[in-house]
Amino acid sequence: MDRIYWDSFKTFLKVGAFTFGGGYAMIPIIENEVVEKHKWVSREEFIDLIAVAQSCPGVFAINISTFIGYKLRRERGALCSALGTALPSFFIILLIAMFFHHFIDVPWVAAMFNGIRPAVVALIAVPTFNMAKSANITLATCWIPLVSALLIWKLGVNPIFIIIAAGIGGYLYGQFLKE
Repeated sequence: MDRIYWDSFKTFLKVGAFTFGGGYAMIPIIENEVVEKHKWVSREEFIDLIAVAQSCPGVFAINISTFIGYKLRRERGALCSALGTALPSFFIILLIAMFFHHFIDVPWVAAMFNGIRPAVVALIAVPTFNMAKSANITLATCWIPLVSALLIWKLGVNPIFIIIAAGIGGYLYGQFLKE
């Protein structure tokens, strides 16, 4: 059997098991594993995969692991990578569901969750800034993500409309304005 199946499963199992804060907090770890360590995709491909994974419905971490696995070994590679990502969360949630009601009122457990929240914000902020640098977002273009975030947050604009508008804007810019 091809070793890449086991390697991709093991890599994404590690990512799924030791990353807290959701899919966006996983970005630097996934990038390190698949771009730097294993060299399965280039940095440019990784940024494109992030954009596609964010645009697709479903869990971000599953989407990106599936895309990387598919690039490696088609359907079987996608299955191995996706299972590696999903299994740790599945078992952790299963354990929490079985025992959480015993700990819900324990003060130190509540304090622990309150302490984790700021760290999760930092885990999400760092890859956001790294992606902005990799995507060549400059002072001249930083208004685009800021306005997009404000439209979604303050005015409740559906993110799908933001994505469609950004795609149309990028296309028009590339066709008519960019030299």
